[in-house]
Amino acid sequence: QVQLAESGGGLVQAGGSLRLSCAASGSIFSISAMGWYRQAPGKERELVARITNGGTTNYADSVLGRFTISRDTAKNTVYLQMNGLKPEDTAVYYCNTQGFRGTTLQYYFDAWGQGTLVTVSS
Repeated sequence: QVQLAESGGGLVQAGGSLRLSCAASGSIFSISAMGWYRQAPGKERELVARITNGGTTNYADSVLGRFTISRDTAKNTVYLQMNGLKPEDTAVYYCNTQGFRGTTLQYYFDAWGQGTLVTVSS
């Protein structure tokens, strides 16, 4: 019912930058939070950054100071600006959106994107 379209991944050299975008679509009534998670080879999925409806942000310690999460509430879009990329940032990045969907009735949703691959080479 709610779909997330991610873009912006790719191959970049260490020290480079990428900006990930995630646009949520569907019968969205409101969004409570949007965030980015990543899963590196052989590791579990982990939180990278998250922003709530109230604008509160959370970052993984490993990306603090390098990554910035932002949102465009009118467009139901979240961005992740990634600067100073390191090889350890290599992972599939997944967009996550939580909120409520529906028109006459609202239902909670927790949607995940397909993932976009970020590869950082040295």
